[in-house]
Amino acid sequence: MRVPRLVSLMAVDAREAARTQGLALSAPDRPDVHHAVVDYVVRQYPQPGAEVPRDSMVYVWFDFGEGEGGGGVREPRVDGPPGGGLRRELGEPEDPSYAVLGSF
Repeated sequence: MRVPRLVSLMAVDAREAARTQGLALSAPDRPDVHHAVVDYVVRQYPQPGAEVPRDSMVYVWFDFGEGEGGGGVREPRVDGPPGGGLRRELGEPEDPSYAVLGSF
């Protein structure tokens, strides 16, 4: 059985979609997930489309409502562009290794 896409659904709709597929729903950040109604799912695990056995648990996380905080998970900032590409660091103009590219 495939996990349905629950992200962007309200809690009540996410519960129904999981139940319809024969899956159980759990929310680590909301122990009262079975009473939540209008909170929106912002993340899920396993990902949509993953193959799982019937009665498997799908974990969801919700967005906080207005006035409830909602700082969420913060990822660390990384200096500079992402790796993987060609990188070259040029020296300062007075440095003999300084190169000027272009046409004159």
